[in-house]
Amino acid sequence: MASIRPLPVPTPNSEPFWKGLANHQVILQQCDDCAAWVFYPRSHCNGCLSPNLTWKGVTGNGTLYSYTVARRPTAPQFADDIPQLIVVVELNEGVRLNSVMINVAPEALIIGMAVKPVFQLQDSATLLYFEPA
Repeated sequence: MASIRPLPVPTPNSEPFWKGLANHQVILQQCDDCAAWVFYPRSHCNGCLSPNLTWKGVTGNGTLYSYTVARRPTAPQFADDIPQLIVVVELNEGVRLNSVMINVAPEALIIGMAVKPVFQLQDSATLLYFEPA
């Protein structure tokens, strides 16, 4: 029997991000005072500490900043996903986030390659993955 995968638990700060993904949109916070993009979702700007943040839609496009190829499951629930391509993507807005690459062979990954978002429904949550652009 397959194990149930862990799912995100939205917080008051992150709930708009997860709702955006459910609508197949990547939305990020941007500081109203210094214009810095903010990720992970939080209550203040990590640049100037302003609490004045606005959610804005972005393309979700970016580049592959770093990756690792997990040839052993990172948890029992991911045993069917080997190899798992765990990545850090730098979005065009400059923020970096952790995710998983799909629809690509491990040997085709190149640091700096263009990537685009893929939205996948997993049980009750839409998750953000990436694939080559």
